[in-house]
Amino acid sequence: MPQTHEIVATTYYRTFSKSYPVLATIKPGDKVVTKTLDSGGQDLNDEHLHETGNPLTGPFYVEGAEPGDTISVKLDKLKLNRNWGYTSIRLGLVSLNPDHVAEVFSNDYKMDLVRKDRSDLLPWDIDLERNVVSARYPESPGQVREFPAEPMLGCIGVAPEGDFTPTSGPSGSYGGNIDYNMIREGSTVHLPVSQTGAYLYVGDGHALQGDGEPLGNGIETSMDVDFTVTLVKAGSNVGQADAGDAESAGGSRADGKLQDLTMPRIETDEFIISLGSQAEFSSSLNRGLQLATTDMVQWLVADYGFEDWAAHTLVGMVGQYDVVTVAGSMALRIPREHLG
Repeated sequence: MPQTHEIVATTYYRTFSKSYPVLATIKPGDKVVTKTLDSGGQDLNDEHLHETGNPLTGPFYVEGAEPGDTISVKLDKLKLNRNWGYTSIRLGLVSLNPDHVAEVFSNDYKMDLVRKDRSDLLPWDIDLERNVVSARYPESPGQVREFPAEPMLGCIGVAPEGDFTPTSGPSGSYGGNIDYNMIREGSTVHLPVSQTGAYLYVGDGHALQGDGEPLGNGIETSMDVDFTVTLVKAGSNVGQADAGDAESAGGSRADGKLQDLTMPRIETDEFIISLGSQAEFSSSLNRGLQLATTDMVQWLVADYGFEDWAAHTLVGMVGQYDVVTVAGSMALRIPREHLG
C-alpha cells in the first residue's frame, strides 16, 4: 500500500544534482508531506536556514525510476504557512521598452526592510484566514489594492542528464525554476527522468505571481507542500503506483502514456499544457513558443489519437499561449473539452 512520508529538511540545496544525500526514498504512489523555504532562505518561523537564491527541498529518490521514464508529480496541497512575503519594488527592466528605462523610478526603497543590506524589496502581508495579500508599505495609500492569494510552486525539477548540475535560478528540460503560475494545488507536473531515482526537488513558493513573472519574482514566501508521485515506465501504457491506480495517484490522465518526454508537461482539471522550458535570456520567447507547440502536437498525436493535421488544427483554433517567464519560457494550453 502507498505510504505517507512526513519529512522536513534540515539541509537545503541550490542545484538540481544527483550527488546530494537523499532526503527520502519514495515508491510510486507514495505521498510526501513537507515544507519549503522562501527564495531568501527563511522558513515559516522567520528563521534563516539557507542562503538566498531559491533553496530547494529534496532530493526525493523515486524507486524504480530510470532514464527514459517519466515521473508525474501531483500537487495535492500548496498551503501558505506564514503571514508575510516580499517582492521586488519595481518591474524588471527587461520587461520595459529600452527607451523608457531611463524614466523608471529608483530601485532604492527602504534599506533592510526585508533583507539586510537590500533596499529594493517590498514586504507583503498575507492574511491566511481571508486568503488575500496586500502591500505593507505602498508609496501612495489606496493605490495598491489587496489581491486574492493564488499559491504556486516556482521550482520543481529533477537531476538532469550527465553531470550537469544547474542552479535553482534557470529552467530547462529537467524542470527547475519554472516560475509558471499554473503549477498550483491540484496540478500534475510531468518530468522526464535522466538519472536513476530521478532526484526530485521542490521549492520557491509564491503566494501570487502574474504571468511572465515580470517583477523577477512573485510574492516570495514559505509553503506547506504535499505531493504524490506516479512513475510512467518507458515503453509502458500506464503509470505505475503501488495502489495500481495511476489516475488517482498521479493526476487526471486516463491512459498515462507520456512516452518520449523531453520537456515538462502540466495537467490541470481544465487543461493539458506543454512547456517550452528554457533559461531566461538564453534564447527568444519565440523559441520557447516553438518548443511548446512542437511538444503539444507530438502529445496530441501520441497520447490522444489525433492525426497530424487534426492536431495542428486544434492548436490553431483553441490553443492558448502563456508567457511563463519574461525573456524565457512559453507554455501552450489546450482545453480538455476539445480532447474527445
